[in-house]
Amino acid sequence: MNVLPIEKQVRIIAALSEGVSIRATSRLVDADKDTVMALGVRIGEACARLHADLFRDLNVSLIQLDEIWSYIACKQARKTPNHPDYVGDCYVWIALDATNKAILSYRVGKRSWEDCRQFIWDLRQRVVSRPQITSDGYAPYAPTIKAAFGRDVDYGQLQKIYEEPERAPEASRRYSPSRVVRVEREAVYGSPEEAQISTSFVERENLSMRMQMRRFTRLTNAFSKRPRNHAAAVALYVSHYNLVRWHETIRCTPAMALGITDHIWTIEELIDAALSAPEPTPAPKTPRWSNRSGGYGFKRNEGLPEGRKPVQLRVIPGGRMTKLRS
Repeated sequence: MNVLPIEKQVRIIAALSEGVSIRATSRLVDADKDTVMALGVRIGEACARLHADLFRDLNVSLIQLDEIWSYIACKQARKTPNHPDYVGDCYVWIALDATNKAILSYRVGKRSWEDCRQFIWDLRQRVVSRPQITSDGYAPYAPTIKAAFGRDVDYGQLQKIYEEPERAPEASRRYSPSRVVRVEREAVYGSPEEAQISTSFVERENLSMRMQMRRFTRLTNAFSKRPRNHAAAVALYVSHYNLVRWHETIRCTPAMALGITDHIWTIEELIDAALSAPEPTPAPKTPRWSNRSGGYGFKRNEGLPEGRKPVQLRVIPGGRMTKLRS
């Protein structure tokens, strides 16, 4: 348990929230760097619980999705078979309310089908309206959004076609994108408004994330060494961004624009609320992907009510199909 005076805790969290490194923060507030790191992890994990508790039953109209790249311990090119699975590329999935500029949902993980599924289902549990969602052309988005939202969504994709230089470096080594040749907008399903098929706001938020967290600064030794610390830093950033930071465009904080709170929070208020946030209730089990029929769907009988026997299907010659109770 951290026993630092609350004034010093506020100074530490304020510094970390403004992109100051752990060692620099320890020098500024005259505290051991391990103490600074432990406090950041503790408050960050509490902020994750706070976000899970506050950002529920949201009525939003425009949502933009994107992922921002980072890495843990070492870059993917230097990863060896002896490294744990978490080492290498790490992505933060972000769902941004394009109107109120609020981060609705986020996930720290890999850029994979499973992480996309968990991310989209978490977003679905927070939104009660029928939104228009825009993402890039990453393949898992379309089937996952359709499975999670069903008909209660208008979904479009925006793909930017970049000019390919003669020697294009890999994404993790490219610090500025190539010139955009053209932009393609596609209505995937529903009736999305073409003019609103955009990812500009969430891409601008990615810049804020990279500026406000020292772990995301390129070409430094401030990168994360452990996934727990990385996730805690992202959670602290999200709560600070939503509840504390004044947004110049909407002239308030994103949480105020959503109606979650009626004032700008202070760092001390954020710490107190985060530490008193309840443990999140276990989320309903989300369906897993099955590829038995050549496509993507749900595993049969998953999520049946308790006591109900699963249905088995048996093919009988002649094309008839009967139900058997196991």
